[in-house]
Amino acid sequence: MIHPTVPVGELTEILSGFAFKSEQFNNSGEGLPLIRIRDVVEGASDTYYSGDYKPEFLIENGDALIGMDGQFNLACWRGGLALLNQRVCKIKATDERLDQGYLLRFLPAVLKDIEDRTPFVTVKHLSVKSLREIEIPLPPLPEQRRIAAILDKADALRAKRREAIAKLDQLLQSVFLEMFGDPVTNPKCWEFQRVGNILARKSCNGAYYPSECYVPVGGTPMVHMSDAFYGTVRKASLKRVAVPEKDIVKYGLSPNDILVSRRSLTYEGSAKPCLIEDIGEPLIFESSLIRLTPDTEKVIPIYLYHFLNNTRARSKYVFKHVTKSTISGISQSGLHEVEIMIPAIELQENFAQVVSKIETHQRELVKAGITADQLFQSLQQQAFTGTL
Repeated sequence: MIHPTVPVGELTEILSGFAFKSEQFNNSGEGLPLIRIRDVVEGASDTYYSGDYKPEFLIENGDALIGMDGQFNLACWRGGLALLNQRVCKIKATDERLDQGYLLRFLPAVLKDIEDRTPFVTVKHLSVKSLREIEIPLPPLPEQRRIAAILDKADALRAKRREAIAKLDQLLQSVFLEMFGDPVTNPKCWEFQRVGNILARKSCNGAYYPSECYVPVGGTPMVHMSDAFYGTVRKASLKRVAVPEKDIVKYGLSPNDILVSRRSLTYEGSAKPCLIEDIGEPLIFESSLIRLTPDTEKVIPIYLYHFLNNTRARSKYVFKHVTKSTISGISQSGLHEVEIMIPAIELQENFAQVVSKIETHQRELVKAGITADQLFQSLQQQAFTGTL
């Protein structure tokens, strides 16, 4: 059954965050936590604000928040009483015709569609006006609650798989520390070399192409920053571009190349690595990424990837080369200066074998997760077209 639609703005209250003064930010726990864009999905903040504020900007557990820059994520806050910073908004169903749970299940797919269609130079922006104009199907309240309950159960299964994958990631970090020691204290006295000295070819920033170069079929798949942020690249999610052969040569990626993100909305997200696997066809990358090709006589690619992804190593050796601003970032020259711990090559190879076994389990979970995601998207489509 097709239900009538109503603009979201007529059914909700949308509160935009306040531009709190950065001089009163601190990391010592003074005042209240401040919710910035990077904290929306995480559900917690380590930045505090010690100045005056209006009560209307207070956020409590369960409040629904949307990041208005970059990726337009929606999540329910779970970090306790906090303050709502600029470029984050709170949305709440205020009309008796709309169930809050139904609203929160409807919005993510629409926000992703807006994100995909939003042009950008450095970062994408979502306006409150666009949010208010979203048309939401409005079945009777009992039907809304039924739909929300079904999607809640389906999403809970997806969350369990994500938790299992996260535990395997933690296992990899533990194996790294056990085999090589803490990269900060270096108890095994390994030598260090700068990134610029362990490359087989010159590092390279990616390419920029205008929208008219993107094609639905044919062309060459291109890795964008959103594709590379989680460490692996899914071929099915890649956009394709029509480019000359010389660009495929210049910006081409080989298996075991490492892409490093040049910029991020969050300081912690800067310089995130992604290890390239063989996808069976030429692959290029965009301008927000830097390509590294490790010299395998000095460093095994999978080891270098895990070093650059290690929390302790990043805090000690990577972040000091990241610039802090609205959009944090790292340059090629800064990346070249990052110091890398270089264990014996035989030990690196042993580590690669252990990683391979763990990643086999991860791939099985990811594959099952992709299927679960597809089923969930199918349920969403049925739910909001009146066929569930």
